[in-house]
Amino acid sequence: MIHGEIHQNVRLYINGRWETSATTGVSANPSDTSEVVAEYARADRRQAEAAIRAATEAFPHWSHSTPQRRADVLDRIGTELLARKDDLGLLLAREEGKTLAEAVAEVARSGQIFKFFAGEALRGGGGENVASVRAGVQVDVTREPVGVVGLITPWNSPFVVPAWKIAPALAHGNSVVFKPAELVSACGWALAEIISRAALPAGAFNLVMGSGREVGQALVDSPLVDALSFTGSMANGERILQAAAARRAKVQLETGGKNALVVLADADLDRAVDCAVQGAYFSAGQRCTASSRLIVESAVHDAFVAKLRQRLKTLKIGHALERGVDIGPVVDEERLAQDLAWVDVAREEGAEHVWGGEALERATAGHYISPALFLAKPSHRIAREEIFGPLACVLRADDYDEALALCNDTPFGLCAGICTNSLKHAMHFRRHAVVGMTMVNLPTAGVDFHVPFGGRKGSGYGPREQGRHAAEFYTTVKTGYMLA
Repeated sequence: MIHGEIHQNVRLYINGRWETSATTGVSANPSDTSEVVAEYARADRRQAEAAIRAATEAFPHWSHSTPQRRADVLDRIGTELLARKDDLGLLLAREEGKTLAEAVAEVARSGQIFKFFAGEALRGGGGENVASVRAGVQVDVTREPVGVVGLITPWNSPFVVPAWKIAPALAHGNSVVFKPAELVSACGWALAEIISRAALPAGAFNLVMGSGREVGQALVDSPLVDALSFTGSMANGERILQAAAARRAKVQLETGGKNALVVLADADLDRAVDCAVQGAYFSAGQRCTASSRLIVESAVHDAFVAKLRQRLKTLKIGHALERGVDIGPVVDEERLAQDLAWVDVAREEGAEHVWGGEALERATAGHYISPALFLAKPSHRIAREEIFGPLACVLRADDYDEALALCNDTPFGLCAGICTNSLKHAMHFRRHAVVGMTMVNLPTAGVDFHVPFGGRKGSGYGPREQGRHAAEFYTTVKTGYMLA
């Protein structure tokens, strides 16, 4: 796919066949809204249910396939993703708005995830042989696939989040029904097209695009779906959890964050500013790990703000494919309107405006906004609610203890970072920050693919994603006793 090309007939993939639907949707390039990226089929509830049935019928065959077969399938997918990272990255940048460099890196990471789980397929889920308390009895603890898993993924990382759900699901022998966000249907289709050629049995993997109200709800409601993994808003996650729990389906949620970056007086301020810019503003701030709360010790507060403001003035905002661009557009018109509304909220509540927050015009019509920075109080909404855009606020703290208290003063708990040269404070922060992930002298946004990912409190529910810990969600434990 090349710049300017319209990708026609992006279809559903159900039971090993590509299908059209009664209705279609269109995704546009947020860097140039006159450019159509994809025309895609929108599944109805009947097609979603057909995909679920196909996955149910394929499960016995796939779940009993050899570890080598599953490893070969996943390795093949990973190899193609890595080989095609440039053209698939171009597609991602056109459809979602990430800069081309960020987009290519995301596709490469997706390939690495599939290859990691190819190895996990061979290593297995971690069974045990345990001595019984009774003489002559043998005890085996094994892991088995859960069954049919429904995977509902967001628009902000349209390759990597699906990869870290699909790869472990297939590695451990589950069958999959995958619903990507509509805004990135072409990316979802491109990943599915690669998977469709990886020698899976028909029905083991299915792609259904469409609305959450119809297609997503079909996955949540179906008694044939044994497990649901969802990444998205806290409100939608709560609804999924309640509905799935009523029928005792297994649930995994990743529902965002209001992440803090703490900057202490002994920090290297240039490094701290770099961490803040990368964490809060890159990918247009549209990351669940974005550090939208910058908690700065009083002694360096003014100096940090001055350095950060100067750095923001140098950032280039523009077309995602343009050379030298630091930040692309936000994903769509609705997101741009919400970000601008948050700037108004910040002003109305009395937060001090430092920089940015204006809609921008560029050579092509797109959803451009300058990165916004405010000085806020802990009670301000911009310091408490997830914004999911290029807007950050600075909170002043008298000392480390107050900074840690402010860091933990949130209903979210995904990740938190600290910039300091104090080993004492770094180690204390890692232990006492109430989050799923901590970073020391690093941006909050940026995680490895082979270790657990997830949060606490309102940021997550259920077992962690990624790494070996993914087996906790995609398998179930069985204990077997045998008289020797």
